[in-house]
Amino acid sequence: MTLPDVTTARDTLTIPAPATPYQGDIARYWNHEARPVNLRLGDVDGLYHHHYGIGDVDHAALGGPADADREQKLVAELHRLESAQAELLLDHLGPIQREDVLVDAGCGRGGTMVMAHQRFGCEVDGVTLSVKQADFANGRAGELGIDKSVRARVCNMLDMPFDTGQVAASWNNESSMYVDLHDLFAEHSRILAVGGRYVTITGCWNPVYGQPSKWVSQINAHFECNIHSRREYLRAMVDNRLVPQTIIDLTPATLPYWELRATSSLVTGIEDAFINSYRDGSFQYLLIAADRV
Repeated sequence: MTLPDVTTARDTLTIPAPATPYQGDIARYWNHEARPVNLRLGDVDGLYHHHYGIGDVDHAALGGPADADREQKLVAELHRLESAQAELLLDHLGPIQREDVLVDAGCGRGGTMVMAHQRFGCEVDGVTLSVKQADFANGRAGELGIDKSVRARVCNMLDMPFDTGQVAASWNNESSMYVDLHDLFAEHSRILAVGGRYVTITGCWNPVYGQPSKWVSQINAHFECNIHSRREYLRAMVDNRLVPQTIIDLTPATLPYWELRATSSLVTGIEDAFINSYRDGSFQYLLIAADRV
């Protein structure tokens, strides 16, 4: 695909300045991020994600270790697993109508937004601190001819440009570790209609372990984020009128993705931290679906 020009694809609305120095750091981080692992996986079918995968690896689809196209097949398999993760999130949004509005908080390059519109046919808005990500997502929506229904905005997910009760369902897909959870869930609770659904898929440290492990600390440093505990998620949701209906431990389901990625040419150096923390139980990969009451 042709990457959108950041000087022409941008929405003409004024882009707000970061509310805090940390937000400015995160915006700069993602504006400069261009990891091959995110771009090459998206090149498989034009769905560009910023999250990880779930499910068993289809080893037959990989071919033999000496096959000339082994790496190409491995990349395609990794992408299949990350799209399966997004499909699982969408499965838990509940009944969605064409006239509904959905919100992807921390939308990245927009892959999940595209999938949501393709499934439900409704309007999907994304928010991100990164101008680069928003321009990419909007350029891709334009190429697909869905830019009247799918768009990304540059703004703070703690202060989203939606009316109170306007949104039928919203989600964070591996983006909640960049904000205070009470502030985040208060904002989702505000924009969601009563009875609306919120879903997150996230990595969180396991309070049973005692404290964040050295592996979790490495992940925090790598992504400049602050991973929260499982207990913090549940407490902050309930405090903000988001009542968990479904909690799924996806840790066993995500390990195959990481073990496969560690054998690819797309390694970033953080693979061992994920694999070791999932194996020793200090880190968990969860889906939580909650209803606004």
